[in-house]
Amino acid sequence: MKKQLFLAGVGLIFVLLLFFLGKTISEKKSEPIATDKKVQAFDIQSFIQNQKLLLTPTQANFFTQIENKFNQGDNKLKTEAYMQAANFWNDSISSPEIYAYFISESSKLDNSEKNLTFAAQLFLNSLRGEQNLAKLEWESAEAISLFEKAIAINPENEDLKIGLASCYVYGKGRNGNPQETMKGIQELLGVVRRDSTNMKAQLVLGVGGYVSGQFDKAVARLTKVVAQEPNNLEAIAFLADTYAALGNMDAAVKWYNISKRLANDAAYSKEIDERLKTLFLENKKN
Repeated sequence: MKKQLFLAGVGLIFVLLLFFLGKTISEKKSEPIATDKKVQAFDIQSFIQNQKLLLTPTQANFFTQIENKFNQGDNKLKTEAYMQAANFWNDSISSPEIYAYFISESSKLDNSEKNLTFAAQLFLNSLRGEQNLAKLEWESAEAISLFEKAIAINPENEDLKIGLASCYVYGKGRNGNPQETMKGIQELLGVVRRDSTNMKAQLVLGVGGYVSGQFDKAVARLTKVVAQEPNNLEAIAFLADTYAALGNMDAAVKWYNISKRLANDAAYSKEIDERLKTLFLENKKN
């Protein structure tokens, strides 16, 4: 129970992330998700059919014309049709799930490292703030597949490997399965063995340590990142949460306050203050 309380603080970090990434889904916060009940898989095709019911007759007719192009034999024309569909759902309905799906389908046909990476990153950005477990599983699987395809094209690209690992740490590992988190950690350890100064990898390793309950390891990794990048808000916020998980409230308050100063955002500061109240109340009970 205590660990669950501390892990709930992950949401504060992603308030920061979503704010600074300029995402339109800023209401979504990333927290470990309970998996006591069996969750029905997310079906993107059913989702598209349901969303089509919200279209106006003119919009529905226009999208049907695009759909008719999906069965063309020419891959170039198919790729263009998928991109047209992605832009339609992004501009007309603002459906990030459908937009990402068609971007993904287009990138798979194009099969270029650049477009596969763009699509993978799109899913990774989304899953970091996803609270619906079914969508989280779908987004994670899509992102992993896309990163793997990009890595097959450029196996020496360390950023792609970090992206792949992040899908397990921020995505599949967030359902409470330590084996999924460890898949990401193992990939990241390979990166830092080759280059210990890679702060992207060190950061995600720190997050992985936090999510998996290896708090001492998380502190070591995150401290290293903050020493090199003193304005790294994600690292600082996770460091604060990790110290809170360890029961070191003096250090937690210090880093929470630093994150508030750097974020300079009233909504974030309010959430930090509420979190600290909860933590201090829990400490009094224990």
